Amino acid sequence: MGLLEKLNLREMKARAKRRLAGRTGDRRLVAEARTEEAEAKLLKTQDEILDTVAEMRREYGVRRR
Repeated sequence: MGLLEKLNLREMKARAKRRLAGRTGDRRLVAEARTEEAEAKLLKTQDEILDTVAEMRREYGVRRR
């Protein structure tokens, strides 16, 4: 399982946790789940940015400093 799949799974888990907490009325758990979901989205975005940067470096022959 690749990193992106793990991040997608993490985001789905947080979404399910948020829904369950919302149904039970646990506001603290809802907030925790929202935080986890946002963190998963940020990590996914970071991974996509790093992939794009690596691709551009390969394409244009730019070396890391």
